[in-house]
Amino acid sequence: MIAEFESRILALIDNMVDHASDDELFAGGYLRGHLTLAVAELESGDDHAPETLYGKVTTSVQTAIQAGELSPRDQALVLGMWENLYQQAKAH
Repeated sequence: MIAEFESRILALIDNMVDHASDDELFAGGYLRGHLTLAVAELESGDDHAPETLYGKVTTSVQTAIQAGELSPRDQALVLGMWENLYQQAKAH
């Protein structure tokens, strides 16, 4: 289930390429790394719920923000895109 959910989110990111702004492309690529890492960590456990993945990616991005990886503008962009991608993937 988690791999299928990851595939939906990655497809949404891939589908943005033709029409996305540079900022959106950056946020999509940035999230792809956090998503892939979170899925890899969750696959070894028993909890494969989309909500768990959402929490894991959100925590990972928040940790990166606290480490100074993203400017305030990029923080809002990445977190907003993550919320949007999650909601779209969950709706399908």
